[in-house]
Amino acid sequence: MKDPTVVVITGASAGVGRATAIKFAKRNAKIALLARGTQGLEGARRDVVANGGEALVIPVDVADHTAIENAAEAITDTWGKIDIWINCAMTTILAEFSDITPQEFRRVTEVTYLGYVYGTMSALKRMMPLNRGKIVQVGSSLCYRGIPLQSAYCGAKHAIKGFTESIRSELMHNKCKITISMVHLPAINTPQFLWSKNKMPRKHQPVPPIYQPELCADAVVWAATHKKREILVGFSTVKVLSLNKVFPGIIDIYLAKKGYDSQQYNGINEHKEDNLWNPVDKDYGSRGVFNEDSRTKDLLLQLSKLHALKLSIGALFTLMLLFSCRKK
Repeated sequence: MKDPTVVVITGASAGVGRATAIKFAKRNAKIALLARGTQGLEGARRDVVANGGEALVIPVDVADHTAIENAAEAITDTWGKIDIWINCAMTTILAEFSDITPQEFRRVTEVTYLGYVYGTMSALKRMMPLNRGKIVQVGSSLCYRGIPLQSAYCGAKHAIKGFTESIRSELMHNKCKITISMVHLPAINTPQFLWSKNKMPRKHQPVPPIYQPELCADAVVWAATHKKREILVGFSTVKVLSLNKVFPGIIDIYLAKKGYDSQQYNGINEHKEDNLWNPVDKDYGSRGVFNEDSRTKDLLLQLSKLHALKLSIGALFTLMLLFSCRKK
């Protein structure tokens, strides 16, 4: 009988990370849950167990390379291997660049970018001796297009894309069987908008259209179990990438006019506690407060899966035909 898959998820206490853990639990996986907030991690552990998985909770700040390395060591000591590593942890700050301190910018970069770097390092260290494994980087349409009020976050997401492409080429050069994929997400209804550091006058919201985290988790799980370079979720993601490639100057003008209001909604920003430096240690689950405005289906994701299936069937048919011809 095949051993259960061992999955590591950073940012597992809430949002897409939490939803992804639940989906892997339904596959009876062993899941290491990495994040800072202990209450959120405990909630994620309960969700995993309730859905048929096995959980290992490790409180960790992904900006600390030593802590990530120790976590990876603890996982392999417990379960003997790491099959899939998913980098999903992030933090952000909603503010004009001129209002962000150097310390704040560095913190967003260390969590949202270097957290992926450190996670990938620790994953490869354990996967390369076995010459197998899968790494999934949870990206965004903002890997391709920066928007106002998100300079630190957009910079980090752009960096993730660049360093992932470099690593992928190196793995291919060395004929390594480890694969690395990116899943580019649209705006998502996660709790991050309740605790993101916000220096603007109104409350923070995702840029519509908004999607539910379970849909995005479906894409992450699919990426982790298939060989695909990149997956785009939501037609809004495709639209952003396409328009920015053809009309970047026009997009600059559009975002200058619309990009501020689209990230804020009615209600005064009360400047509650944020998670930039310390976790907001409550269990928020996977979803945020925008359920009524969020989509649960994405035709693009279904078409991507169907396209991959057609390619697989086509390849199998071709091999069968060639084998048949050789026998004749």
